[in-house]
Parts: sequence; structure tokens; C-alpha cells
Amino acid sequence: MRLKKTIKTLAFTALMAMTSATATAQDLLARQAPIDKKMKAVDTLALRNLIEKEQMGSPSAQLYKEWSNKYAHRATALPDSFLIHLKDFCMPTTSKVVTSNFGRRWGRMHKGIDVKVYIGDTIRAAFSGKVRIVKYEPRGYGNYVVIRHYNGLETIYGHMSKHLVKENQVVKAGEPIGLGGNTGRSTGSHLHFETRLCGVALNPALMFDFRNQDVTGDTYMFRRSTNSRESARANELRGKANSDVASNSSYKSSSRSRKSSASASGDIRYHKVRKGETLSSIAKKRGTTVAKLCKLNHIGKRMRIRPGQILRYS
Repeated sequence: MRLKKTIKTLAFTALMAMTSATATAQDLLARQAPIDKKMKAVDTLALRNLIEKEQMGSPSAQLYKEWSNKYAHRATALPDSFLIHLKDFCMPTTSKVVTSNFGRRWGRMHKGIDVKVYIGDTIRAAFSGKVRIVKYEPRGYGNYVVIRHYNGLETIYGHMSKHLVKENQVVKAGEPIGLGGNTGRSTGSHLHFETRLCGVALNPALMFDFRNQDVTGDTYMFRRSTNSRESARANELRGKANSDVASNSSYKSSSRSRKSSASASGDIRYHKVRKGETLSSIAKKRGTTVAKLCKLNHIGKRMRIRPGQILRYS
């Protein structure tokens, strides 16, 4: 009888202990639930902030609705104004010689800047971004690359001799993307460099100062209403083509004095070929030799030169 009572007592005690433990566990879960909800809210907020930060750091996601490897550029609606960040840049080439400006040229619009480079010179990405196009266009850009950047710009690099990147490749500012060349519709080795916003060409001189190998500021505020006026002003300030100096009166002195002054100063000078000119006539005019012209421009004596072609003569 006493044994039965003892067993009942032990069973009741165990049951109470189990009930108490379950209740305690339930209380713990109940107290934990608000914490879980708070953590979930924090996680959601952190994720939202991260997404917003990425979108701010990559305005191109807001500007462009599609990603295509089929076309070089396609104009879409431009914003009335847009702040373009220019920090963390790299000049596409170390060359300081602008041979042709942005603007109307030979009866049509020239939508970039031509910079003198030689075949094999390294061409680099201006900003970090993703390569959208790597193609060859025989009657236009030749070997060219298009990169979409996180700051909203797209840059185009034309007439290269070789591609060094592939489509959809992520590149950093300063990473080699190609080699200088003379492919496509080109009258001499050079880099054709374009900056576009929503597919619309902007004057690179608004943002890049090739002569000083620098950008024009930490940011550039694009305004659709004043862009044309600012573009013209940029050409006056920093985009004036070096080849234009060929018509300057200071270059109309005797060929002997030009030759001696050029060799004394060590300046690099260029001649823009005019209709009817030959290597021989240019050499005579610039006080040099055909052999030196060929050596400086990596061309043969029998190569046919065309009006508008840029030749180095010192």
C-alpha cells in the first residue's frame, strides 16, 4: 500500500516537472517571438538600404531598360538633368594630342574626339563597368568596344587594332581593353572616343581634358537645356584640335627654321593632309624627309594618303 502511494507521488511529481518545463519553453518562445520579428524587420531594412545604396552607386540601372549586345548605341529619352560622377577614372590613353574635336566636321556630325595613338598603344577603360559590345565594323568604328559604366555613361573606343576584352566582361577603370589601331573608316592610327548618356553623344571634352590627362572635376552636371552651349565652350577651353595649328601664322615661316625649332624644342607636331598633297610635298613643306615621315607614322613610302589624314612630322 505504501509502495503504491510512493509510485503515485513520483509519477505526479514527474508530470508536474514536465508540465513546468513545457510551460517554461513556451514562455521562452513567446518572449523570443517579438525579438525574431524585430530582427526580421532589421534584416529587411538592411536589405532595402543595401539595394538603395547599390542603385545610387549604379545610376545606369535607372537610365537603361535593357542590356543588348546587338547595337553600339540607341538613343532613348534623356533626363532634363543628370549628375555624372567622374571620380575613380582613368584616361583611355596617355596621348595628349587631340586631332579632331566633337562637332560638325566635313558636312556631318563627328560624335566623339579623335586622339592620336599609334598601332599597338594600350587603350584602357575610362571607368569601371561592364563590356556591352565587342565588334568589328568595316565601314565605321572598325574594331570597337562599348562599356556601360556605373555612373550612367557609356563609352565607345573605336578603330583599335585588337580587342582585349569580351562581351559581358566586368572591367575596372584603367584595365586594358584594346590596342590602338587604324581599322574601319579611318585615315590614320588614332583612338575615336565617345561618351554617351542614354545613347545620346555628349562632348567628351565636357568631362575629359586630354592635354592635362585629367577629368574636368569630381562630377559633371548634365543639363539638356544648356548642353550645346557648354559643349562649344568645352571645345574652346580644352578640345581644340592640335592639327588646327597647321594653319597658324607661326607655322608659315621657312621650312628650315621650322625644322630647327622643332628639333631644338623636341615638340611632337602633326600635319593634316589636304587634297592633292603627297608625302614628298608634305616633307618639303615641313622641312623633313619622306623617310622620316614614314618612320614616324609607321607607313610605307608607297602608301596612299588621303585628305584629313593626320601625319606626325617631328
